[in-house]
Amino acid sequence: MTPDIELARVPSGSVTLRDARRRAQRTVELEAFEIGVFAVTQELVAELIGESAAHPRRPAAHVSWQRAIRLCNAASEWEGLDSAYTFDGEQVTWHVDADGYRLPTEAEWEFACRAGSPAAHYGPLADVAWTAADNLVAPRDVGGKLPNLFGTFDMLGNMWEWCWDLFDVPRDRDARVIRGGSFATTSQAASAHTRSGARPRQAQDDIGVRFARGAFDGPDAQGWSAKRDRINEIESDDGILTGWVSL
Repeated sequence: MTPDIELARVPSGSVTLRDARRRAQRTVELEAFEIGVFAVTQELVAELIGESAAHPRRPAAHVSWQRAIRLCNAASEWEGLDSAYTFDGEQVTWHVDADGYRLPTEAEWEFACRAGSPAAHYGPLADVAWTAADNLVAPRDVGGKLPNLFGTFDMLGNMWEWCWDLFDVPRDRDARVIRGGSFATTSQAASAHTRSGARPRQAQDDIGVRFARGAFDGPDAQGWSAKRDRINEIESDDGILTGWVSL
């Protein structure tokens, strides 16, 4: 069976990322790309790699960043697309010119989440997100709340979602960004400007993944810079604080 991966087209545009600690901001210009209408479900993971799915329409949980990367490549292989990622041990390289499935950059995620809204939520939170206010002990089936104007569901609440970018915490320079909050987070955490981070092999019951697609020219793409990552590694070794922290 071929996996059914439904994508929404996100137009080109710009998004402003804010650094609360430095009281600074930067604006990222984005080319058009695609992003999953839903988070990756247990059903999709079962089709891609043969695992069982106890709750097919729930988002896949306990997905580490490393596992998310491998799921992206598995989906690309299913559809005969160029894999976006290659591995050298624990080191992952993103080939930005590849047309396969990948993780969104943090700038892409925030732009896709907001869908033109300047507010922290793209609609009344109770209508668009599963949060701690719903007294849940597990994520709900995808698509149970209202979508945003780009047609994506559950970008706030239900599950944290991995992004490609480094979280830029000097004491843990390998951490990657997660966005969106989850069924276990408060309304403050489930917002378009809240970010957190987790280790690449960290897996827990409220972290999942949403696929993206889009190929670009050059070594950098969509608000992410390979050069900046290398600088961050050097600065982190020196104990210098780096990175963006959204308000």
